[in-house]
Amino acid sequence: MRGLRCSLSLVLALAAGAAHAQASEIWKCVDAQGQVLFTSERRDTAGRKCELLSRQEVNVVPAQKPGVRVPSPSGFPRESTEARAAARQRQRQTLDQELTKEQDALAQAQKSLAEQEAVRYGNERNYQRVLDRLQPYKDAVERHQKNIDALKRELANLDKN
Repeated sequence: MRGLRCSLSLVLALAAGAAHAQASEIWKCVDAQGQVLFTSERRDTAGRKCELLSRQEVNVVPAQKPGVRVPSPSGFPRESTEARAAARQRQRQTLDQELTKEQDALAQAQKSLAEQEAVRYGNERNYQRVLDRLQPYKDAVERHQKNIDALKRELANLDKN
């Protein structure tokens, strides 16, 4: 009977070790001076009035060893060189279209800014009012210029790869 009990506890210990399940408990303890301590260590609860706040089962999966690659399944889809080239061409066309739109928007924003700079209203004796009125137009020009620069960088990066 003793051998069966030992074997049974060995099997249970191995099963618990294989699952890597750990209990996570959070305790709130108050000592004699009224100081509160939150702990997850059971040994810290000795000599204090403690209540269990939460208990969770945490499953831990062992990490893979570094340098070990898991092979892809045999039916895993791979991108062909033709499909990759076609995707790059579509991306280039999209970027070119966006660049053209931004260049047109920049030209329109510059035209609007020039028109507003040529106008001077009677209530704008203080030059700061003129600057305040022109600022949104200047911001639009700057925004479109930054967009154009970003699109040109994207096109250059596309050429590198």
